[in-house]
Amino acid sequence: MMPFLTDQWYNPSSGYRAAKGVRKALEVAHEQVAELIHAKPTEIVFTGCGTESNNAVLSFLASRSQGDQKIITSAIEHSAILRHAEYLSDRHHLRVEKVGVNSDGRLCLDGFTKAIAGGDAAMASVMWANNETGVIQPIAEACQIAREAGVAFHTDAIQAVGKTVVNVREVPVDYLSISGHKFHAPKGVGAMYIREGLKFEPMLYGGGQEGGRRSGTENVAGIVALGKAAELMKQRLDDDGHAGVAALRDHMEQRLLSELEHIQINGAHDHRTANTSHISFDRCEAAGLLILLDEYGVQCSAGSACMTGKQQPSHVQTAMGISASQAKSSLRISLSIFTTQEDVDAAVEALKKAASKLRSVQGGPGVGPVQVFSRD
Repeated sequence: MMPFLTDQWYNPSSGYRAAKGVRKALEVAHEQVAELIHAKPTEIVFTGCGTESNNAVLSFLASRSQGDQKIITSAIEHSAILRHAEYLSDRHHLRVEKVGVNSDGRLCLDGFTKAIAGGDAAMASVMWANNETGVIQPIAEACQIAREAGVAFHTDAIQAVGKTVVNVREVPVDYLSISGHKFHAPKGVGAMYIREGLKFEPMLYGGGQEGGRRSGTENVAGIVALGKAAELMKQRLDDDGHAGVAALRDHMEQRLLSELEHIQINGAHDHRTANTSHISFDRCEAAGLLILLDEYGVQCSAGSACMTGKQQPSHVQTAMGISASQAKSSLRISLSIFTTQEDVDAAVEALKKAASKLRSVQGGPGVGPVQVFSRD
């Protein structure tokens, strides 16, 4: 990024000679991102983030709807899809149909087929991999169902790109969303894939950058970094498919299962991104675990949202049939290509220590977890 934050700060849309090198850098970034998902460079449009990419596609497809149609999506989508779909339903008089998932967190294809078969779908949007559980969805099957019905198909691939193989030639989605920071590019840069030949009307009008599909002076340094990150992650996927990261995740889970009682790994084991583990710790409030783990130097996320001082199960956990008590005791633990064996073993010891400490201050089995933040 540094050359484009210092001496190569030129506007790529300018006509002077010095700007040509910056324009060339953007072209290379298009090629690098395209190669990561097996697309064409002209099918890549750079955006400010994954949320923008999701919103832009859904807004365009909703603008083409005929009224009294529906947006078909899954019950486990990110809020960037679900909240925008609700907004579009009001603005364009559309209905939102959320297809459920099985207990393993994967889309119910029978339910998706039934939703599509109604013939009144304006679009379908199904995430490639879930952000809480890492569970990879049956995206190829869902895409095929939508294509056979003539329904435009979008996928939020933000949690999948760079972490698992995404090939838009083998899985011919119409539109796809990417976020750079999910595979070690900077925050504040993303991309859309728009399949060649499809129409698209932008949300932003102005100077006509990105082939007229996303106006606005480009975040050159961020885009260049996104391109380089895509190149590096494609090399790793080609080399071993992140087998090393998956092995560390499995090692962590196996140690926890054998050394700590009353825990459960949630979501499909064979259909997950390599870096994600969603774990429930019986009789351990997730909020309390997070406080203790932070003190021990371990950074992770609660599997449930904490709103207005009271924890509630997330919509993802509810859709999977996870009980409220189990959901409130769940953590999402993420690894990366930079995680080491020492990191994993240290995290396991911290998790054991934190869980034991919380359980020791309350009664035996059958007694609810300590309420850390809840208030009536």
